[in-house]
Amino acid sequence: MSTDRKQLLPSSRRQFLLHAGGGLGGVALATLLAGDQQSHASAQPKQTAKRIIQIFCPGGMSQIDTFDYKPELEKRAGKPFDPDGNLQFFASKPGNCQPSHWKFRQHGESGRWVSDLFPKLATCVDDMAFIHSMHSKTALHGPACFMMNTGFTLPGFPSMGSWVTYGLGSEAEDLPAFVVLPDPRGLPPGGVINWGSGFLPAEYQATTLNTKDPARPIADLFPPDNFKPKSTAAKRDSLDLLQKWNRQHLQQRSGNTELEARIKAYELAARLQLSAPEVTDISGESKATQALYDIDHPEIGPFGRQCLQARRLVQRGVRFVQIYCGAENTTAKKIRPNWDSHEDLPRDHGYWGAVLDTGAAALLKDLKSQGMLEDTLVICTTEFGRQPGAQGSGGQGRDHNAGAFTSWLAGGGIRGGVAYGATDELGFKAIESPTYSYDLHATALHLLGIDHTQLTYYHNGIERRLTDVHGHVIKEII
Repeated sequence: MSTDRKQLLPSSRRQFLLHAGGGLGGVALATLLAGDQQSHASAQPKQTAKRIIQIFCPGGMSQIDTFDYKPELEKRAGKPFDPDGNLQFFASKPGNCQPSHWKFRQHGESGRWVSDLFPKLATCVDDMAFIHSMHSKTALHGPACFMMNTGFTLPGFPSMGSWVTYGLGSEAEDLPAFVVLPDPRGLPPGGVINWGSGFLPAEYQATTLNTKDPARPIADLFPPDNFKPKSTAAKRDSLDLLQKWNRQHLQQRSGNTELEARIKAYELAARLQLSAPEVTDISGESKATQALYDIDHPEIGPFGRQCLQARRLVQRGVRFVQIYCGAENTTAKKIRPNWDSHEDLPRDHGYWGAVLDTGAAALLKDLKSQGMLEDTLVICTTEFGRQPGAQGSGGQGRDHNAGAFTSWLAGGGIRGGVAYGATDELGFKAIESPTYSYDLHATALHLLGIDHTQLTYYHNGIERRLTDVHGHVIKEII
């Protein structure tokens, strides 16, 4: 069938009825449809958040050592977790019940329980909402990270950041809409797929900033010295000619979204040569602000710098920033690459707790002092939790637990000082209001003014969405 013939055919059921009805019937139907569209528009959620900063802690942060207080676990300390020997954890048989390695205390006017691992975040609990009933479909790091980022355990699906920028676009002309700040130690399990655009047009994929070398924030952003134009006019002429050739090349290959996205990326790169160094240069921040993030500390400083850069990015119109606190667990143990504490949880969580505590608390306080927390949604999550039974020869580790973990949110319309859902008395399994990534994603989109059931993209015969066919908005924390 020719293209012209296709264009004459109705493209939807509503258009078919309009064509078929004709006359006054068509006018009446059009009026009804217009009313239906108006009522649908009025049903859209109210936008309370303009942007998102997500902190992702790969490796599996222990809920029972951080935010999920379990007095019963303390009472059963040293007793067999599974007396009958019927259970099998991810990589081990359950050991004895192991309570938190840190003491829990109540904080703030809300009286929320937080362990001593997070003394600085504990001062922010009245701005935070805790979801204690998170769980995953898998206890494998890579697939679980994919699920928390994309809603699917398989690779190849768009990340939440890509969906958000697809739905809302960017507020900044000279910065990307979606930026990722990986841990300087390396990439998380699954690598860059965690923030890919999947089957969405390639222009919605993230831009990764180089957190190892802030002076060169984006790879290959600046040309070598021997290729630099001699004058500003020569540079402008070169860019104009390159843009002309790129457009001619694209016209001959219409429909190639990757090519179009690449051209847009290079055009953005030209603007980034001015904007990116400025946004990553934190030397202009006050000494008090830099001290708040503790950027000079050899271990805590890198993540503090990431959090400070995230604030600077959203302040300049970036829609979605994702920060990674931890990397793939393939390097030497002494580097402590992430939260995956199979052998020595006090050592590993002790290290990462200080890192996350300082940077995340500084970010919340900084956003609040700048008047930005009310319309900036901050999310902190991991891919799954850890077991209440001890693991390892010394009993100091914890195995993977897909059945329970805690995520927290703040700002952007979140009701602070509240908790949603609950695990059993030992923190082993979510039993009250079990919550998946779908519900977290649906809630985040709702705060951005997006109905998660309406944000779709047609791919391979299916209207795909971030929440698949699941998800509900957690109204109790809004």
